Amino acid sequence: MDMISTSDGPTPAGHYSQAVVHGDLVFVSGQLAVDAATGQRHAGTIEQQTKIALDNVAAILRAAGSDVDRVLKTTVYISDIELWGRVNEVYAEFFGSHRPARAVVPTRDLHHGLLVEIEAIGTVREA
Repeated sequence: MDMISTSDGPTPAGHYSQAVVHGDLVFVSGQLAVDAATGQRHAGTIEQQTKIALDNVAAILRAAGSDVDRVLKTTVYISDIELWGRVNEVYAEFFGSHRPARAVVPTRDLHHGLLVEIEAIGTVREA
């Protein structure tokens, strides 16, 4: 098992790894709209927060030897299910024709008052 750490993704604020690779799988921890370079939270629109969270997932996947086209499943935590349509638009644009399995989990509050958190499971090899 390999723990992944990259400066291209936000530094973990707690006792966890950005990602863990086990066998052919990479498990990316939930990513928020946090600027990897500065550590600043981005409390902008839901579209902006979703794009930043997805970009963080992508950076960590690349550090693990994977990429967004190798994502098998995502879990999207959203603070208000009424925002889902807007999140889904950004998500669809980000993944393009690739359609990983997905769960959407409405929650009440996310860390730091942010609106969306995204975790992913991918493979580190071509399928």
